[in-house]
Amino acid sequence: MAAQGLVSRLEQMLASGQDSALLRFSLGSEYLRAGDASEACVHLARAVEQKPDYSAAWKLLGKATADAGNTDEAAKVYARGIAVAEEHGDIQAAKEMRVFLKRLQKAATGKNQSRE
Repeated sequence: MAAQGLVSRLEQMLASGQDSALLRFSLGSEYLRAGDASEACVHLARAVEQKPDYSAAWKLLGKATADAGNTDEAAKVYARGIAVAEEHGDIQAAKEMRVFLKRLQKAATGKNQSRE
């Protein structure tokens, strides 16, 4: 219930015109935590549009996209996030996204092999 209250407060901030990458990241994070990956993607995509070098937002957008069931797009998001993180010296975020990308690729390979 507390998460819904936080989402509501964040949505009110957004509605009042306080749009920012941090607010969008926070909304995306809370929607993902609440199990609404599709809505999380909307806000996280806006976060990286507003602040293209926001490594944490790229990482969470990749997770939300994968959780929403779009693994091909999630792989693209992670690849872009890795490039952004490396460009800005965020080595830890790049490492984490590489791990997540490999997991996606491994899962996709497993699915393709089981279909044959």
